[in-house]
Amino acid sequence: MWCTSCALAVEGVLTHRQGIERISVHYPSATLWVKGGAEAISLEALAPKVKRLGYRLTELEAHADAHTRLEQESRYLSLRLLVGSVFGMWTMLASLLIYAGALPNPTIEWVVAWVSGAFSIPVVTFAGWPFYRAGLRTLRAKRPGMDVLVTLGVWSAVGVSVGLLWRGSAEVYFDTAVMLIVLLLGGRLVETLCRHRGLKALDVLPQPSDDAMIWENTQWRVKSLADVLPGSRAMLSSGEIISLDGVLEEAAWIDTASLTGESTPRHFPKGEPVYAGCRLLGSADVVIRVTHVLGQRRLDRLRDQMRHYQTQKGELQKLADRFAAWLSPVALILGVATLPVGLLMGLGLEDAIVRALSVLVVACPCAVGLAVPLASLAGSGRLLNQGIALRDPAALETLARVKAIALDKTGTLTQGEPLLVNWASREGVTEKALKDRLYQVAANSQHPLAQALKRWAHSDPAPVSSEASVIKDVPGQGIQLRLTEYGDIWLGSQHFLNSQGIVTPPNRTDTALRAASEVMLADAQGWLGSFYLEDTPYEDAAPSIQFLQADYWVVMLSGDRPSAVEAVAERLGLAPDACFAERSPEAKARLVQGLPSPVMFIGDGVNDTLSLAAADIGVAPFNASDAAREGAAAHLLKPGISSLVEGLATARATRRVMLQNMTLSAVYNTLALGLVIIMAIPPLVAVLAMVASSLSVTLNAARLAWRD
Repeated sequence: MWCTSCALAVEGVLTHRQGIERISVHYPSATLWVKGGAEAISLEALAPKVKRLGYRLTELEAHADAHTRLEQESRYLSLRLLVGSVFGMWTMLASLLIYAGALPNPTIEWVVAWVSGAFSIPVVTFAGWPFYRAGLRTLRAKRPGMDVLVTLGVWSAVGVSVGLLWRGSAEVYFDTAVMLIVLLLGGRLVETLCRHRGLKALDVLPQPSDDAMIWENTQWRVKSLADVLPGSRAMLSSGEIISLDGVLEEAAWIDTASLTGESTPRHFPKGEPVYAGCRLLGSADVVIRVTHVLGQRRLDRLRDQMRHYQTQKGELQKLADRFAAWLSPVALILGVATLPVGLLMGLGLEDAIVRALSVLVVACPCAVGLAVPLASLAGSGRLLNQGIALRDPAALETLARVKAIALDKTGTLTQGEPLLVNWASREGVTEKALKDRLYQVAANSQHPLAQALKRWAHSDPAPVSSEASVIKDVPGQGIQLRLTEYGDIWLGSQHFLNSQGIVTPPNRTDTALRAASEVMLADAQGWLGSFYLEDTPYEDAAPSIQFLQADYWVVMLSGDRPSAVEAVAERLGLAPDACFAERSPEAKARLVQGLPSPVMFIGDGVNDTLSLAAADIGVAPFNASDAAREGAAAHLLKPGISSLVEGLATARATRRVMLQNMTLSAVYNTLALGLVIIMAIPPLVAVLAMVASSLSVTLNAARLAWRD
């Protein structure tokens, strides 16, 4: 597509087709988004309709192909701009000599005017051809846009000039036609480079290799990623970027910086999911069980979500499109009406024609069409660089207007994994002996606290395994095992041990541990040890909350017990009246709806899906569940919430640029049309004013992409 008018033309042709509910053609990404019945929106049904306009509709192009397409567009524009500049330079020079009165007599002026017209031929034919072709296409779609105005402006200038030359006058307007084409081509080239810059934001997501080492027929084979099936076993070499999502068959150190932005590597235990784009560390090879193949990986979903967002339009974009849609027909009517009105007002034929030509040129809605989509593309690309991927077309605009922020506690502000913060043991029991017994018991329980204790007990060289038989398992309370080496062992809450007749020490009164979960271990001799675990906040949580509280109403909603919520709130600097504990999913959703709108909610669990839907914009943290991801309009690509601080600032800046561009373009077109009708403005001045308006909104949007 050549411009936003092309996008509106395609929309116009497809909008009223039976079976289509909603359609959006996004010019910057050259993408069609359509919703409707399966048959109505199939490629086979839509492609012929689009082809009649002169466009080609294909399956969504690969990310690399989009780069290639924009590079080809840049070369295409550069060639036509070069031709226009070289030949246009001589046209302008000839016109300048005539305007300056530097030629000795009218005859030579007339000859130089013909020379000016001769040099303009390559410009108005070869360099200007894309405008004429796009104008014809939009006329076919009965959606005349700016290219129709450009075409009429160029050929009107040429026609008027030829008529004047035929009458013997040297006051020609070939320079107007040349300048209109050359400056618009320059604007299109700048615009294409900005689109390419916006697309490169997706390059922040790493691209793994195209093949993997797969276990097949009792041996390891190199296979193309396209041929790998879910459930396959893949071998990862040290230092390799992971190509497929999977589950580790053994513990490993993983560098997740390329995908999540974490500066330090993380230790992933056996059974932990890993994602394509991360890098394996260490000296040993590791095997994973593939869960998501090519096209279904988290990387692929992020790219698809980003492109899905870029394809659709927010409210400001729709407003700009509506303005551009009626501006072109109005300008055409005014341009045609200016000629007879000028004659009726006593203007000569030549003056009336020049006045009508200026109206056509000055009314080109280039700036209106570019005002919002380029800013949106630059802003969403910058958000992706900052670690926020958007799924909803309105999310960027909503982010900019957020007044209140509600945050879930576990998994959002805290890491979602309990860590041992303190422990105590029976007198005479060494730490190693305590860990040996604890590991044997915890390894037989799936409770999150037991798994955290298992990891702590396993931090030393692995204890010798002992055969165990489960005597009693009370979910959520505790477990009793019989070990060959140690006899009966109990692990669980104080209430569970007391119910088994085991005497335990009184609860600790340390204020530092009031939010900790207490787990006790006992053997046949009685109490053996107590362990205190906490879900610790992310390192960036406290400073991020402080930044957010300066501009937003910030609250924390949790289903956890009050003591745990209060302890986290104290660490983060949240006031007690801004924290709500022991809230059901329904209660959390009601609280979200009661906050000043627009409200942003950040939550990671299945129990948060209701609140994500109730909020004006829902955000899923890095480790969110699939249900939360599906219901969220934005995803965080790194742990913690620090990316939100930058992201909200970027969203506000993007909306400011959108409004600035819309205001600038609307004021320009309204004032320019009024001025050119009531007073004589030379066509060349109209060209310069129109191009200056287009470049101003393009460069204003580019600030978002290039800002530090």
